[in-house]
Amino acid sequence: MKRTVQDVMTRRVVVVHDSTPFKEIVRRMQEFRVSALPVVDEGGRLVGIVSEGDLILKEDPNLARDPRPFERRHRRMAREKAAGLVAAQLMTSPVVTVGPDASLGEAARLMHRHLVKRLPVVGPDRTVLGIVSRADLLKVFLRHDADIAREVSEDIIRRTLWIDPTTIQVTVREGVVSLEGQIERRSLIEVLVGLVQELEGVVGVESRLSYLVDDTEPASELPLPWTALTPGPGR
Repeated sequence: MKRTVQDVMTRRVVVVHDSTPFKEIVRRMQEFRVSALPVVDEGGRLVGIVSEGDLILKEDPNLARDPRPFERRHRRMAREKAAGLVAAQLMTSPVVTVGPDASLGEAARLMHRHLVKRLPVVGPDRTVLGIVSRADLLKVFLRHDADIAREVSEDIIRRTLWIDPTTIQVTVREGVVSLEGQIERRSLIEVLVGLVQELEGVVGVESRLSYLVDDTEPASELPLPWTALTPGPGR
């Protein structure tokens, strides 16, 4: 069974409130050795996230100067954070989040799309249930080769595709799955390879499968014997 975000997330999450002062945020980051903290309101609902990148803006003296004419939005936000005193003024909001039942692939796509290293995991009421990081998602690649090989042979080849597993040799080394043997139809090769690629812990798939019937070629439109003898109009 495929794991979801709640299976790999860190459940013990250190949070700060929107009224937490700057120095207290720094203390908690140092104490718990984290680079970012979710920010919650009085009801415990997620309202933002504050990172070391937000706090380090205090060190840039140029941002403390008066606003420039035609100041870009990015610089204006950085300048406001540099002047911030509490979490609500320092945090990034809105926050990219993920639900506990989301797939690991979905979480990875969100991180890649939004260029973030971690995602707060929230419930329907926006309470923080955990946090998932890139390192958490990479844990699936520590899966044993033998477990992957067993799932390919039993779950995919035998139960899903109804193929005799003895006709296909499955070898897994360092997460790379090699498939050798003969399959009935050529179209099944692409299906099999696709299903294997989706398995947790699979790094890549090498297919050396042959086939008996090529069902991917369009049917030939050769004329039937009797059509060549049929007289045309006016004959």
